[in-house]
Amino acid sequence: MSTALERFLAEHPLIEEVDLLVPDLAGIARGKRLDLEGLRRALAGGLTLPSTIYSLDTAGNNVEASPLVWGEGDADRPLRVAPETLAPVPWRPGRAQILGGLREQDGGPFYADPRTVLAALEQRLEAQGLRPVVAFEYEFYLLDAALDPRGRPQLAASRRHGGPPSAIEVYSLERLEDEAAFLDTLGRFAEALGLGIEATSAEFAPGQFEVNLRHTCGAVRAADRAFVFERCVRAAAEAVGRRATFMAKPFAELSGSGMHLHLSLADPEGNNLFGRGREGEELLGRAIAGVLRLMPDCMLFFAPNANSYRRLQPLSYAPIAACWGHNNRTVAVRVPPARGPGRRFEHRLAGADANPYLVLAAVLAGVLEGLARGEPPPPPVEGNAYERCPPDLPLSWERAIAAFADSPALSRWFDRRFLDLYRICRDSERARYRREIPDRDYAWYLSAV
Repeated sequence: MSTALERFLAEHPLIEEVDLLVPDLAGIARGKRLDLEGLRRALAGGLTLPSTIYSLDTAGNNVEASPLVWGEGDADRPLRVAPETLAPVPWRPGRAQILGGLREQDGGPFYADPRTVLAALEQRLEAQGLRPVVAFEYEFYLLDAALDPRGRPQLAASRRHGGPPSAIEVYSLERLEDEAAFLDTLGRFAEALGLGIEATSAEFAPGQFEVNLRHTCGAVRAADRAFVFERCVRAAAEAVGRRATFMAKPFAELSGSGMHLHLSLADPEGNNLFGRGREGEELLGRAIAGVLRLMPDCMLFFAPNANSYRRLQPLSYAPIAACWGHNNRTVAVRVPPARGPGRRFEHRLAGADANPYLVLAAVLAGVLEGLARGEPPPPPVEGNAYERCPPDLPLSWERAIAAFADSPALSRWFDRRFLDLYRICRDSERARYRREIPDRDYAWYLSAV
């Protein structure tokens, strides 16, 4: 390990410090900034962090009902970093970054670590000779760096429009040119980190963009890239004087932002098993059947917070029913028209605000469920799924928490301790959110009642 590190430092002699990135349950980067000696200690397994890094709400508050806080006294656990993720930070000369997570005291996996949760499901697939091949697509808004006088986000001015844009301009190349400084910067950052941006497009709202990441063999590796990509987007926005957000619904009147996930299964030689004629179609069908079966129970992974549910509306390109179809963007699971090596399904339910590790873990759990049950999927939806499929997903935070808590199926694929911890943290944030009195309450009720 020391040889690999010294080789890295020889290739990047200006590196003086390293950001240690630990994805928490909300998909937010927590951690520390280390000097090079600290990095050496981390690579040697000599660092610890508080276990409560996995019992925080989105705002970074301790969730006191979590067993990791008072129940075990905010205990430290050893840190294990992933050496293959060590890379220079392209927007901060002299700095590198590395991903990691906590382990148990004996070095075994810690149930609360999202990377560990995903790795366990990936290993269960690999035990069947199956390798997940994954691509993430992210929608996000690029905004003015300043908030409006009410503290709300606002669209950035466009020189072409002479002010904030109002037209949707979906797939507009001119809109890409408007944001060339940002997109060029993002491209350089992503290339330096090996993230593999395949395509970029103007999405279905002014200020909204979509970026497709290239397919990656390996679930944890793909989620690591997605996690780092979010950090890249924010850094690129800051570098050009803008603000980026992955909120699922930052504007009530504009399109929400989703996290779409493309998945296929490969054999150990890398051949796409979904593309093998009739046998591949049957395997694809069983995988989709399982994903749909677990979808309501996993809603809390796909829509983790209050704002997530504002995106899930009829005729919005965000699914509200557990259904599937061929080449149809109104369904939750879409099978694109690609054949052979490109055969895959697209999971369209998650918001851009979700944790990529847990979204992918939920999808893999569904695939495993489908393969275990061996059942075909329901008939594919043709036409408008919003008209043809009654909403059968829990479309509120409260209902999603209840579905998650009551699910016997999830215990087959996830450690019960992790499920309880995740539910407690999400429910604590829900309760805290409900205690706040929004401005609308005062506007509507203060003088009227």
